[in-house]
Amino acid sequence: MHHRHINKVAVLGSGLMGTGIAAHLAGCGLEVLMLDLPTTEGKNRNKIAADSLQAALKARPAAFYDNKFASRITVGNFDDDFSKIKDCDWIIEVVVERLDIKKQIFEKVEQFRTKGSLITSNTSGIPIHMMTEGRSEDFSKHFCGTHFFNPVRYMRLLEIIPTADTDPAVVDFFMQFGDVFLGKQTVLCKDTPAFIANRVGVYAMAKIFQLTHQLGLDIATVDMLTGPAIGRPKTGTFRLADLVGMDTAVHVINGMRQNCPDDEQIAAFEIPKFLNFLTENKYFGNKSGQGFYKKTGEKDEKGRPAILALNLETLEYQPSKKEKLQVLDTLKQIDELPRRIKAVFKADDKGAQLLQQSFLGLFAYVSNRVPEISDTLYAIDDALRAGFAWDAGPFQYWDMAGVKETVELAESRGEKIGAWVKEMLSSGHQSFYKVEQGVRKYYDPRTKAYQPVPGGDAFILLDNYRSDKPVYSNAECTLHDIGDGVLCLEFHSKMNAIGEGILRGINDSIQIAEEQGWKGMVIGNNAQNFTVGANLMMIAMMAYQQEWDELNMAVNLFQQTSMRIRYSAVPVVMATQGYVFGGGCEFSMHADAVMAAAESYIGLVEVGVGLLPGGGGTKEFAVRLSDEISKEGDVQIPRLIDKFKCIATAQVATSAHQAFNYGYLLPEKDHVVHNTARNISEAKAKVLELSHDYVMPIPRKDVYVLGRTGLGALYIAAHSLRLGHYASEHDIKIAQKVAYVLCGGDLTSPQTVSEQYLLDVEREMFLSLCGEQKTLERIQFMLENGKPLRN
Repeated sequence: MHHRHINKVAVLGSGLMGTGIAAHLAGCGLEVLMLDLPTTEGKNRNKIAADSLQAALKARPAAFYDNKFASRITVGNFDDDFSKIKDCDWIIEVVVERLDIKKQIFEKVEQFRTKGSLITSNTSGIPIHMMTEGRSEDFSKHFCGTHFFNPVRYMRLLEIIPTADTDPAVVDFFMQFGDVFLGKQTVLCKDTPAFIANRVGVYAMAKIFQLTHQLGLDIATVDMLTGPAIGRPKTGTFRLADLVGMDTAVHVINGMRQNCPDDEQIAAFEIPKFLNFLTENKYFGNKSGQGFYKKTGEKDEKGRPAILALNLETLEYQPSKKEKLQVLDTLKQIDELPRRIKAVFKADDKGAQLLQQSFLGLFAYVSNRVPEISDTLYAIDDALRAGFAWDAGPFQYWDMAGVKETVELAESRGEKIGAWVKEMLSSGHQSFYKVEQGVRKYYDPRTKAYQPVPGGDAFILLDNYRSDKPVYSNAECTLHDIGDGVLCLEFHSKMNAIGEGILRGINDSIQIAEEQGWKGMVIGNNAQNFTVGANLMMIAMMAYQQEWDELNMAVNLFQQTSMRIRYSAVPVVMATQGYVFGGGCEFSMHADAVMAAAESYIGLVEVGVGLLPGGGGTKEFAVRLSDEISKEGDVQIPRLIDKFKCIATAQVATSAHQAFNYGYLLPEKDHVVHNTARNISEAKAKVLELSHDYVMPIPRKDVYVLGRTGLGALYIAAHSLRLGHYASEHDIKIAQKVAYVLCGGDLTSPQTVSEQYLLDVEREMFLSLCGEQKTLERIQFMLENGKPLRN
């Protein structure tokens, strides 16, 4: 098979999904042609597509990794520009969900496309095979479904749906390209109604609608029960429906009722009267201003926005009353998800009944979907985790609940369990998944045996190493052997906050790597957030008790840990995702390389709690500034002001791509990994690449700082922030101390200094802020409320 390269893509349709797909493809480095209908009024016939692109640039959450990538998108219209698709390697159709219109579009595509180019549809409900009727063999062979989820940048699922005519090489290509290049969890689907994620996810939602009504529970209570308490997003069930839109939900549910006549749980897809009430009144959810919930614009007694909830019986809106349920208290006290799911089945209040019945229904449902919608059970789990952001897929939940026990329970309640599950149990297999020698395996009903889950090398899951004895561990971190002579240090403190355990752990682990002949070390974890930064509690305690010597030692340990990451005999590479704040950002700036998931939110945020970066971050900005200006006089002050503003206003990059603009990542050493699940394996590969002829760097003594020359400019810059009301008086005090470190202190003329000199100045400024009442107030406020205080 020839090696396929995708450089240019045509996106046909510029609605919400079309624009989202175009923005994501552009963010991944592709050139995009986005077409929509021509407009007759006015000069600009491309108005529809052009307006959509402008809307995407303002979208929240941001549609682009970085708005500069919009320059890779060209807009046009179906009448004037269709012939341009001849230069495209892939053409994706994202027009309205009507088969007749899609077929007209594909007829035009056939007319202008180059043979061998790929064509796909982003439909969520129309059978894929119906779209190629009347198309040529070359068209049909290169055609399949590629179903993205909204918002495209953030939803990790991409369903790939071949027809009987699709060339298997095309399917393999999209499964790989979607994963490595577009950063998606690709899932192979069959051409069955609603494919995998929506078929199971919407069933689960509809079943909870039904149970809520039957058990007479309040919708706000059910959202609490079906959210983070059981490892699902905080939108729960009814807020999720408001987010998706009632019109869409009803459309999908009706589609399933029509297209799945043999579905054994078809009764779950009856549209309840409360759902009809909402759609008849056009109460579609968030986009209409009301759905299951209604914002009033008033405040409650705690000063939060007052929100009303629909009573499913009376169909009236009333203040949402969250019921006190024993099961919720029980779940709050358990950290690990598997233990929480077991606890659900031990409890017996109304909330537990709802969860048990919804789980048992879900287990029965998915057991009957293999092999109908997928030959493998892991594909169903992948789809629900990536498409609905569940922490575990249905078969993983089933393993947690105990397969044998729940099969008996489900059948006693009238659920029908697929025969293959009972066959699996009767042959002595207890679970759908198991880990053997660090390899995760799934039960395959076709071979009646366990097979390795594909992609095990690419997606390093630290859970698979739990049964091995770690190389080293303490309360806050664990050092794993991830093969090929590479170590991985995993943080597991609360929110991965960096406390003494992690600081000691990094130092001990690097020493182990050096002394025991390891090739190098990755610092990475599979948590949602790499780290929120330093453990503020630790700093607050010492500052309140004015234990200055201890505090000085703690800050020194932080600084020296950052320095140890850089100055060690083996390469140290970071794999980041989610929040990479404060100390996490400082560590990455000192690593030999960062393999940052595109969805890494990186920043030095210390000013928000009244401090400055004191783990080597401010020093490192001075070092990077020195390297940038390397004495070209004219850019010194503007570059200095950029660096200063970045720290003084606590800038956070909202994607790894953006982090290069702020100087948190450097193009010569750091890389973006579009698929978050690959960041640890990419970091491991980087360690191996660097380890061949690795030489420890030499601590710098040549850092060029501007002294008083720079300070004068920065004090003016700080003052202008104050005048613009961007900053309070305390902000200015902190900003001046940041300036002092960046300029190397009050030196009479520009000169070169050592890194250690700058660390000493940084530490001195950090400690002086710890003595400020307003800083202590900020730290306390952050600890109590989880958000910064402006004082």
